[in-house]
Amino acid sequence: MEISFRDMITVLHGMGFGALFMLAFSGAIGVIYATAVAGPARPLSRLTTMMFRFYLISMATLAWLATLSGAYVIYPWYRAAAPAGTTDLSLYPRLLLLSSPLTAGWHDYGMEWKEHVAWLTPIAMTMVAYVFIKYGPQLALHRHMRNAVLGFTAVAFFATAVAGVFGAFLNKYAPVRGGHEYILFEDK
Repeated sequence: MEISFRDMITVLHGMGFGALFMLAFSGAIGVIYATAVAGPARPLSRLTTMMFRFYLISMATLAWLATLSGAYVIYPWYRAAAPAGTTDLSLYPRLLLLSSPLTAGWHDYGMEWKEHVAWLTPIAMTMVAYVFIKYGPQLALHRHMRNAVLGFTAVAFFATAVAGVFGAFLNKYAPVRGGHEYILFEDK
């Protein structure tokens, strides 16, 4: 069994940063809710507040790592131009998808979503982390702000979920391949 360098980076992007980010969402909702329920009348302990801050900052960091690795590492490999006369497009995922009307939609819709809308996730989660750090238990007193924070968290979840689904299908139809091959284990 072997894996190429580009496959490994794609796995790190999607299953590492992206999947960990998605798994953390229920915790983010719980953190915001727990803070709102406790409110300023029953303040959370200093340790709990620090852990909640660390949690949301970690989520924002994962969102930025997933988006930046996708935009600046994987996407250039996806858009690579084939040399003139190339007939095997397996190393050129964008061209491979666009070569057939049956798969062109995966580029036109799936990759366009990933290119543009996925940027909402790190921006929204950075805002959520900032507002939580700035206001913390005071969010319980500001229902509209708390609802906005929860709304931005939901937008980040939705954008990530759709980007992840499109990413999985795009990688199925036109995987980003190439680079050094690493042998994980051999059959004997």
